[in-house]
Amino acid sequence: MSEIGKRIRIERITNRQTKRTVIVPMDHGLSMGPIAGLEDMATMVNKIADGGANAVILHKGIVRAGHRGYGRDIGLILHLSGSTSLGPDPNSKVLVTTVEEAISLGADAVSIHINVGAPNESEQLLALGSVAEICAKWGMPLLAMMYPRGPKVKSEHDPDMVAHAARVGAELGADIVKTNYTGDIDSFKKIVKGCPVPVVIAGGPKMSTTEEVLSMAAEAMEAGAAGVSIGRNVFQHSNPTAMVRALAKIVHDRFSAKEALKELQR
Repeated sequence: MSEIGKRIRIERITNRQTKRTVIVPMDHGLSMGPIAGLEDMATMVNKIADGGANAVILHKGIVRAGHRGYGRDIGLILHLSGSTSLGPDPNSKVLVTTVEEAISLGADAVSIHINVGAPNESEQLLALGSVAEICAKWGMPLLAMMYPRGPKVKSEHDPDMVAHAARVGAELGADIVKTNYTGDIDSFKKIVKGCPVPVVIAGGPKMSTTEEVLSMAAEAMEAGAAGVSIGRNVFQHSNPTAMVRALAKIVHDRFSAKEALKELQR
């Protein structure tokens, strides 16, 4: 087990001073196709890097398309699992690559998506446990995207269900857990308290206003989150660089949502 390897790589996807992170996932092309914002990957990665994001999440085939060879450095998290919206069950995630391939591609960390409550939950949990074991062997940080989704899940933002999903990620070896924001500070504090590894919030579908996104991020940080992992609300924003900069002010400098909005508007 390479603990120093994990520590070194985690420093590449987080801020060394704050120990927090701003991640922009751009793995949506597999599940949703070439949606707005993801047509020119290198240009978008550059905009996000310029804003001060700590890392992006990409699928293996897009690493080459997104690599710039210029501009500000940014951490690379390779996504290991996937499904498509065209499949019989989009919640049924399967492994599509390996930790070893992530290493060969120069990744600083890997991520895996697990839907707790999905019909094939047992297979997804087996994949998470196996990937965590391999990550420990190679000193590779593991970000687990843990969501309550399935026939028994009435609300993906239910605090008890989100807490359970987050805890599953920690129980099976994740170094960082990404999950849904539960809608208010007090309920999300329980998520953070019940998960013994850092928790970052997901951005979810495109929101109506920038203020909504910034308010969610600020509330999550007040509740004890270790950062944000926001995709569509960044790369589909009219100014992705400014949006990332505003989120970074909230995460790393403890700006309020109003202060961050003023920063964005400048």
